[in-house]
Amino acid sequence: MTADDSDSPTDGDPGTERRAFWAEAVADEIEATDPDEPIVIKGGVSPSGVAHLGNFNEIIRGYFVAAVLRDRGHEVRQVFTSDDRDPLRKLPRTLADRDGNLVGLGDVDAGALGRNLGKPYTAIPDPFGEAESYAAHFAALLQADAERLDIPVEMLSNTDLYEEGAFDDVIGRILSDLDLAREVLGKYQARIDDSYVPFNPICAECGKITETVTAVDVDAGSVEYRCTDLEVGDSTIEGCGHEGTATFREGKLPWRFEWPAQWEVLDVDFEPFGKDHAEGSWPSGEDIARNVLGIEPPVPMTYEWFTLDGEALSSSAGNVVTVSELLELLEPAVIRYFFALDPSKARNLDLSRLDQLVDDFDRFERAYFGEVDDEELTRTAKRAYPYVLGPDTEPDPDRIRLPYTFAAVLGMVEDRQFRERLAREEGHLEPDTPDWAVAEALDRVEKARAWAERMDNEYNYRLQADLPDIEFDEATETALEELASFVEAGHDGEEIQGEMYEIARQNDLEVGEFFEAGYRLFFDETQGPRLGEFLGELERDFVVARLRREE
Repeated sequence: MTADDSDSPTDGDPGTERRAFWAEAVADEIEATDPDEPIVIKGGVSPSGVAHLGNFNEIIRGYFVAAVLRDRGHEVRQVFTSDDRDPLRKLPRTLADRDGNLVGLGDVDAGALGRNLGKPYTAIPDPFGEAESYAAHFAALLQADAERLDIPVEMLSNTDLYEEGAFDDVIGRILSDLDLAREVLGKYQARIDDSYVPFNPICAECGKITETVTAVDVDAGSVEYRCTDLEVGDSTIEGCGHEGTATFREGKLPWRFEWPAQWEVLDVDFEPFGKDHAEGSWPSGEDIARNVLGIEPPVPMTYEWFTLDGEALSSSAGNVVTVSELLELLEPAVIRYFFALDPSKARNLDLSRLDQLVDDFDRFERAYFGEVDDEELTRTAKRAYPYVLGPDTEPDPDRIRLPYTFAAVLGMVEDRQFRERLAREEGHLEPDTPDWAVAEALDRVEKARAWAERMDNEYNYRLQADLPDIEFDEATETALEELASFVEAGHDGEEIQGEMYEIARQNDLEVGEFFEAGYRLFFDETQGPRLGEFLGELERDFVVARLRREE
């Protein structure tokens, strides 16, 4: 997969003109640091709830930058850390099974979580009883999502890194100068006093994370601790009071130290993160990296959060959507397109208006092939579209995209051959359209149909293949015949919709009753979509025959 270099926006000099695709500008910044290879791109998340689309931000944005760098000839390693040595601080209200389907706590072994508050995620049983731990279950979901979107990412467990000793050296350096560590962190976090030690041991007695370190022995690579209470908002996770010794491999760094420690351990060159970190953890992490660890932080990129249906993503409130759920409604390329848009701008993913997102993607795709009169869009599409399409798919002008709402209309029809016939009748498929393109085009129908069912919108109806057994009075039969003649004359859906009102009035019929007669004929229901516009989407001969009850 290689972007078309014929439309390079910088003519070989990254400083001469703004990059058309943001990932190219980020790649320029990374190259300017003269990094060793492989270039390491990182993301990370604590496995605290559902592995939803928001958790995928860093993976997919990192993918675009990695793809650009690979096209420039660099070796790239994209990694994603599961910060699974973090303690479980509260029960999530919603989880996801191994297929990405959302489930409530009542459908799993919630006690596996409730009995283990305060323990690292890797020490908590999988409430689904499938993976070796809750953390492993969560990580497997993210890995599966990456594979679904053809993103080659290496999943890493923080617990594994600690247990392998990867953090030993950096922990020792931090704890060898506690005054410096306290001074730097004290700029960003309150209550950093002379007793503060930036290391959280795991209690050998109860298995919970504790924050009370009473002594440090850097040479021995260990600390002494007392298992005290862990404050979580307005609640408290009780410690057991045990006093013991833990090695550097039997605990973890607090987040503000752990993040820059990951940069050193993994030799990270670039990391995207949400604006919450930009206002909090990033400034302290940058300071700790330079002035405590003596390293340069990676190239950063702050992205705006997106909302879902106008509200913040929230596992506890149930306002989430998973990658696997969204893939039931959209092609992978459309999801990648959503994340390829300018990450500095806030966006809303409105599931009820996915047709608008798909229309935007289709226009973006056509712009790549020079079919849209929009210079800025074409310029961006020339650079970004090959990456949006995915690593295993090549741009092809023969590819056909059925308009999403038309695909939803076809979703009302069960028979695939009838769907194809309707698509050809409407001019979306030509006689010489390749078979593979026809198959791909019709694949969108099932996704649009799933969208109609999920939203229960005006497309969530089923066209009756056979003529329903129904009789009409003489006035209605006359009106239906007049409508059949109007459709037969070649009028479009909007014109048919308007004419139905006129025909009803001319035959002294209630407008609602006439539309109901149409709904009974085509759906065997008393209501449905905007009928005239719907009929305009169907094959004319079929509509005329059904209106005349000739089947």
